[in-house]
Amino acid sequence: MMDPFVTSVNSELAALNWFGDLSENVSNIYTPGYREKKFLFSDYINGTMYQDDTYKAEQGKALPGRAPSNLFIDGKGYFVMRKPDGSLVYTRLGDFKYDAGGSLVSDSGYKVQGYMTDEKGNILNTGATQSNPGGSPNNPNHTAGGPGHMPTTEINLWVDPSNGKYFGKYDEYKVKADGTVMGLANEGKTSVPLYKIALVNFPEPGAMYQVDNYYFVPTAKSGQPVEGSGEIMSGLIEKSNTSLREDANYLLLAKVQLDTTSKLISTNKQLLSESLRLIQ
Repeated sequence: MMDPFVTSVNSELAALNWFGDLSENVSNIYTPGYREKKFLFSDYINGTMYQDDTYKAEQGKALPGRAPSNLFIDGKGYFVMRKPDGSLVYTRLGDFKYDAGGSLVSDSGYKVQGYMTDEKGNILNTGATQSNPGGSPNNPNHTAGGPGHMPTTEINLWVDPSNGKYFGKYDEYKVKADGTVMGLANEGKTSVPLYKIALVNFPEPGAMYQVDNYYFVPTAKSGQPVEGSGEIMSGLIEKSNTSLREDANYLLLAKVQLDTTSKLISTNKQLLSESLRLIQ
């Protein structure tokens, strides 16, 4: 038989956690790249416990970006990012810019990953294998960031971050919907594929684990990277996918649960006091 006092206390703790996460969702409704937290409850022998966070996988609305280097995924997928320590993380937030070396990076300094292409836009084989998923040992920029251990590389366009102009032979660039980065010259008459931005998805993207703000890593529940199916749009950025209406309704439910469990705890205390009085 479950102890009603323990059940009430655990239920109140779960409601407090739920209330806190809902408040975080509402406060980040306009935060680009924010993924709404979802909530699951499970019954244990000693009452209701709050489970680990999962995240809403649906797409947020598009917002105007600050530069053509800002990118938006229309559909399913995540950008592949490499941190300074070499580890890979995944995000929907395309707040990208060029660093001093001309590489495409996020505001956090993580490098956007992609694939090198030939003149026809075909992805080049950089020598990765299952035993050597990082690609050629002579190219330290390669890591196994794509589906099936496909190696990825940083995207370096030699763009001057101070003025957006090329150091090299191209006048400008554009990003096609399939993620191909084109170098343009001769007033657009010359168009050369340079890279293809890596876009991946996961069997259960909502089950990924958040390691930094807006950045995730796969878990056993989420599965490993598969190919993403979204289209990439330049000059836009993704808004939070939080639903204010849903979370406002849930906040009311969480408040009701808090009030109910508080009343149960108070009642159990009164019963315990009365029992002790009768024993004396």
